[in-house]
Amino acid sequence: MTAAATLAEKEPPRYLAKVDSTENKKLGERFGIQGFPTLKWFVDGEAQEYGGGRTADTIVSWIMKKTGPLSTEISCDQIASKTSGKLNAVYFGASEGDNWAKFSSAARAMDSYAFFNTAAECAEAAGVGSAAIAIFRNFDDSPVAWDGSGDVTDWLKANSVPSLFEFEEEYIEAIFGNRQNAMILFDTAREGAHHDAFAQASKDAKGSILFSRSSVKGGIQERLAEFIGVTESDLPSLRIINPGEEMRKYNFGGDVASLTSQQVVDFVNDFRSGNLRPHLKSEPVPESNDGDVKVVVGSQFDEIVKDESKDVFVKFYAPWCGHCKALAPKWEELGAHVKGSDLIIADFDSTTNEADGVEIRGYPTLKFYPKNNKNGIDYNEGREYDDLVAWLAENSQAYKDHFANKGHDEL
Repeated sequence: MTAAATLAEKEPPRYLAKVDSTENKKLGERFGIQGFPTLKWFVDGEAQEYGGGRTADTIVSWIMKKTGPLSTEISCDQIASKTSGKLNAVYFGASEGDNWAKFSSAARAMDSYAFFNTAAECAEAAGVGSAAIAIFRNFDDSPVAWDGSGDVTDWLKANSVPSLFEFEEEYIEAIFGNRQNAMILFDTAREGAHHDAFAQASKDAKGSILFSRSSVKGGIQERLAEFIGVTESDLPSLRIINPGEEMRKYNFGGDVASLTSQQVVDFVNDFRSGNLRPHLKSEPVPESNDGDVKVVVGSQFDEIVKDESKDVFVKFYAPWCGHCKALAPKWEELGAHVKGSDLIIADFDSTTNEADGVEIRGYPTLKFYPKNNKNGIDYNEGREYDDLVAWLAENSQAYKDHFANKGHDEL
């Protein structure tokens, strides 16, 4: 059942709506829509950022939490039936005190769990001794009792996925939404000594990083492989992804086919100790690059974009992006307009290239790197040719100098 259908059956019903921002451009501009899909939550007509997952169950869970109580009170007899879903957190005891505050804080922050509370005397019968909080899940060991130490939210996150899982849609939130580090073994097969070693390491290093497996073909796994930069010719390949602000990726440099569990654990420890250098995707350097729009690849990003003798205006795009295709002829026209100046108009394919310190969340993203600020400035104005020219005329010294000199020469 879809999220919309499930929510429509609630009492009272909740509703989902969709807008095609390519047809309703003014509405998209009104709410600052720059990437697709973008989900927003409206309360009394005011837009808020949606912070949940992208699967039906996580959408329903997020909306129910926003419109209902943080935790549902249940009886001892109801624990088994109410916690039969994938992820459930149960509080045992009175709704007061420090532990209750920690539990409530986690319920407020997390959308992947269903939260319940019941009487303290229910704990022993539920199999968690005298624990104040426990996790009931439909994978690995269950229930899992909280030992009373550490942050409850962090503990719930660490136990929200299996020790080793096949990468699917439902785990996007666990890795990218919760920004948990993950090690991913890319391979077409699921058998062999290297898979056995990886499975053993997932137990040996449990809690230090997430362990997942993926292929490079089909659906969400193909998209993951493209994002990380793994092709069929690379298989088998072992990577670590750090989904923080800069979305860094790391490549295991050894022979994955002869992998040992200790090598996997060492790879994890080197990552956690900061001893690894990020792996950045890059296409080959173009043989010819003298067009009106300069092509920038990952390995040349610093050389071209960080050149302090040039202003550089970069379009970060994806080849499949419709908005990027619509912008392309205007971008070419802009490149021709400033040809011969110290202002470079550049293209950067973010699906096949990466640059250290640059995180792109939607396409197209336009960033301006003037001579005196190579950290970059986000461009958030109109996407028509005249809008781009007007903005550069105000913000690019190279543009001003070029056309001032051109006008003087013409005189």
